[in-house]
Amino acid sequence: MTRSNPTPPHHDSPSLSPLSALRSDLLAGITVFLIALPLCLGVATASNAPPFAGILAGVIGGLVVALLSGSRLSVSGPAAGLVVIVVQALATLGGFSAFLSALVLAGALQIMFGFLRAGGLASYVPVPVVNGMLASIGILLILNQLPLAIGNVPGELSAVPIALALGSLAIMSAWDTPALRRIAFVRAIPAPLAVVLLGIAVTVLFDLFARGAGMPSDQRVAMPDLSSWSALSHAFTFPDQNQWFNPAVWRVAVVIAIVGSLETLLSLEALEQIDPAHQKAPPNRELKAQGVGNILAGLIGALPITAVVVRSAANVHAGGRSRLSCVTHGVMLVVATLALTGVINMIPLASLAAILIHTGFKLAKPQLFVSMGKAGMTQFVPFVGTIVGVLLTDLLTGIAIGFVLSVVSVLERSIRRVLSFTRNGDHYLLTVRKSANFFCTPQLKRYLGQIPAGATLILDATHADHIDHDVRRVIDSYTVRALASGVQIEYKHWPAN
Repeated sequence: MTRSNPTPPHHDSPSLSPLSALRSDLLAGITVFLIALPLCLGVATASNAPPFAGILAGVIGGLVVALLSGSRLSVSGPAAGLVVIVVQALATLGGFSAFLSALVLAGALQIMFGFLRAGGLASYVPVPVVNGMLASIGILLILNQLPLAIGNVPGELSAVPIALALGSLAIMSAWDTPALRRIAFVRAIPAPLAVVLLGIAVTVLFDLFARGAGMPSDQRVAMPDLSSWSALSHAFTFPDQNQWFNPAVWRVAVVIAIVGSLETLLSLEALEQIDPAHQKAPPNRELKAQGVGNILAGLIGALPITAVVVRSAANVHAGGRSRLSCVTHGVMLVVATLALTGVINMIPLASLAAILIHTGFKLAKPQLFVSMGKAGMTQFVPFVGTIVGVLLTDLLTGIAIGFVLSVVSVLERSIRRVLSFTRNGDHYLLTVRKSANFFCTPQLKRYLGQIPAGATLILDATHADHIDHDVRRVIDSYTVRALASGVQIEYKHWPAN
């Protein structure tokens, strides 16, 4: 998810009859559901969380966040971008209930961000840091999903999951090519759904004709049977209230709140570009809506929720007109969870792994590294620094490293433009522009050290806005030494002390 987005498809006039608008929203909601179901399951599996937690996050995103959001087309649910955070948090906190406590706190922080009007701060995050964060998430997503793609059998490789994963990756890569898009079936079926249908077909065929050579139950989705109220009530997980004051829980909460809010705001920015009406959603209202959703998710055992650009874009392209399309997708997730558990449990984990590996590749595609390299070192260094920081530490630390590198890069570039130093024979011209502060003193000392005895130095401050005390002190100190060595100093528009 970068800040550049594809050109939106052509849409007819937005003024439709109520019946036509209703039909358009319902069809768009079904389309989003077909994409969301495998992604909810895949994100949950990748996060080492129960599959029901992923479905539940999608339901909350569709039935709660959509109604509170100021965006009519944004779709919220579990995001691949938070998988790494969940995995690391579960390992750090030691359990899902403790993680849910952090998620409740993260939701409260997001609501606070909204009331503090922090929604506009995302625009101040440098593009290299955002791209580095997304690329590092993509790399970690690929690394985390490779074991599932090869069957996750210690000490050996499993041929069926590997073949299925490779076939699924081929489908995901080729599905949107112009050649395949000419086929009506391909245009009607989202790529993730095609991968899931392939996986179910392989499972059924092996169960019927070669049960021993197929995939065992631990290599498939394991949704609980929710056919009774008792079973449904036992499917929910609740936060550990003893963890509210655990510093580690608060650290996870801060990471989820910051990264989840950033991903949400970037998704809204992307959606604005592909929305035919180019409607701008209120960012602070969106943070509050996401916060409410995440508090509810933490209270009943769901994964973290953000606005997600892939499902939102699918909503636009499918002809969604209002929040009804997103609500429809949430209702469909509920129906599928209650009525299609048996079918869902035939989905191989290798199929879901392939979907997420493809998602990770899109986040960390080679073209991104090439484009950042072409943008220059001031862009490339923070980009790579963010990636290395995330891979070696954690997401929040990596973002902080990239941000610091971006600030240093901006300062270094600004400092280089403040002072200029030229020579003409035994005459040296030192020009000061803009605001000369203590950051300039190392460069200033280096320039002054190059002036030989008996030379003439011209100090030109014609275009200087301000010269602070540290710079003046360096000049004054040099003046004393220069007079002793025969250096003549001429001042041009040099401000008095």
